[in-house]
Amino acid sequence: MTAADTTAAATQAGGKVIEPISLLSLLMKGGWVMIPILLLSFVAVYIMIERYITIKRASKDTSNLMDKVKNLIVQGDIKGAKMLCEQTDSPIARMIEKGIMRLGRPLKDIESSIEATGKLEVYKLERNISVLGIIAGIAPMLGFVGTISGVIRIFYNIAIEENISIGGIAEGLYEKMITSAAGLIVGIVAHIGFHYLNLLLDRIVYKMESNALEFIDLLQENK
Repeated sequence: MTAADTTAAATQAGGKVIEPISLLSLLMKGGWVMIPILLLSFVAVYIMIERYITIKRASKDTSNLMDKVKNLIVQGDIKGAKMLCEQTDSPIARMIEKGIMRLGRPLKDIESSIEATGKLEVYKLERNISVLGIIAGIAPMLGFVGTISGVIRIFYNIAIEENISIGGIAEGLYEKMITSAAGLIVGIVAHIGFHYLNLLLDRIVYKMESNALEFIDLLQENK
């Protein structure tokens, strides 16, 4: 029996033929609340991709850099060490460069300048990551608002028409539940992105702190 025969048989038997629905049509049935949810999803995806690329670029291996800086400082080539840091595009290099620029001052001042530069670099890396946390909280709530709004509208129509139709109620509910599903999905994705990016950021902070201590130890050994 062909698909056409099956459809015809179902129609003749009084059965209701369920037509397939596209994802776009399904989303459009969610109503106006889908607009802010979709906007939040675009913002979340953009931040996750942009921050991931930035953090990955900043987390490149700098072990060779510290070895070269050590050798240059031991040899007394302060200018060469500073130039090497300037040519290396990484938060650790900029932090060490600031320490080299303060050479000749008290060790406490060098530590303070390195710490301040490190905090600034971390602030640059974590920019907009907190927005993901906000989206993770707002998106599901928007979804629930859409669902509750739809349920209120359904029962309002029932009260006016004084006609209870299970099919009408079920159809209205499934359309409004789309907003809850969309909001939860966006919230979950933003939540995962928020914690994953913070995990990557913590690794960079650890590297920055270890390299800063290594640089300070080097200065103490050669003062």
